[in-house]
Amino acid sequence: MLEPLGVDEATFAVYHALLSHPDSTPEQIAALVKRPVPEVRELLDQLRKLELLVPTWTNPESEHAVHPRVGLTGLAERRRTELNKMLGELKEAEASAEVVAEQYNELLTARSSGDVELLKGRANASRRIEELALKARDTFWGLVPAHIDDTIHQVDRSPDFTLLERGLKMRTVYLQSMTSSKQALEYAATMHRLGGEVRATPTLPMRLLIFDQEIAIMPMDPENPTAGAVIHRTPAVVSVTLALFDAYWSRATEMFAPEDRDENAPLTPHEAEVLRLLAGGAKDEQVARLLGISLRTARRITANLSERLDAASRFELGVAAAKRGWV
Repeated sequence: MLEPLGVDEATFAVYHALLSHPDSTPEQIAALVKRPVPEVRELLDQLRKLELLVPTWTNPESEHAVHPRVGLTGLAERRRTELNKMLGELKEAEASAEVVAEQYNELLTARSSGDVELLKGRANASRRIEELALKARDTFWGLVPAHIDDTIHQVDRSPDFTLLERGLKMRTVYLQSMTSSKQALEYAATMHRLGGEVRATPTLPMRLLIFDQEIAIMPMDPENPTAGAVIHRTPAVVSVTLALFDAYWSRATEMFAPEDRDENAPLTPHEAEVLRLLAGGAKDEQVARLLGISLRTARRITANLSERLDAASRFELGVAAAKRGWV
């Protein structure tokens, strides 16, 4: 009932126990809610972050649960502010999409040039995209609003597999509906284990591929996948498509946990940047601030890297990463 406010069932149980038994210790709360003490301590930290558990004015060393009318109302107001901010960002993304559509319509009327290629028919488009993929150097981003099993039958035959083998950094956003397809889900999971970053979102505007952040590929007709494709190299168009991709990527949900990846798989951009910052002497707090992620996420990435490299300390992590050429 309170999940939209960030208060799940377990967190609420601890909150309710604190309201009913205000002087209880974590161990006593654990007995009341029938949960392990370590989990209760984590839930207490969550309540502090939600400002539902605060220091007592008369004794700063003790804490008390905030009255629900005050605490939950404050949470609702903060959540409303966050949602309004997200709505504003979504409007900006929609405006960017409209700009892409307008530029796309203008370019469709032009003949092929050095910056624009019109490829009629699915076969011609596929051959040209494969050719461009062979020349890709660093990155491959994609919005894929279709089931993977519509076109891919075996992972080792997928062009994605080849790109990952060459060490390209891959980010792909799929439709959440793809999770209903076992074959599509297994394909995405395999790409993730091999080092690709995979997210899902309820809707996507069209198919979009971006190589090396320099070449953008869109369908000639989003409603007709057999019509062909348009390839853009114009900096202005590529910049707008990158903004469109980033907007959907930032709002999409990660489909798999970082620890599911293969130990020998390439680093994700976040992992590579964390290693670089750690090698420069940055602390977890600095890493989190510079990457715009939470402290917990920064520590989790460091812990996952340490586990992958079997490192017991920051020093061992640096040595192991250097041996692999990661820093």
